[in-house]
Amino acid sequence: MANMTTTISVQINTKDKEEVGKILQKLGITLSGLINMTIKQTILKKKIPFEVSAEEEYEDDIEKFFTKKEIKEMMKEVKYIKKHIDEYPKYDNWEDLKEALLSDDDE
Repeated sequence: MANMTTTISVQINTKDKEEVGKILQKLGITLSGLINMTIKQTILKKKIPFEVSAEEEYEDDIEKFFTKKEIKEMMKEVKYIKKHIDEYPKYDNWEDLKEALLSDDDE
């Protein structure tokens, strides 16, 4: 039996299509190729071949790098610094700041 193909039509956001197109172009894959790979993997694995979740949207990516507990601690520290700004050294130039940050002194 010959390999038969069919055509499907999918509506997607224009901006999303442009973004994914740029990524796929770098990978040497067409959007049609991506869809075909996804379908083949779904058939082979008998499940969606990637994680599907409803993640919360954040204004920035800080949650990718720190836990919520770490962020909470940082915010406490920032509030403390704002209230006690005069307790912290001030630097007039980048070199002095860099030296202070890279020094081993625990002042």
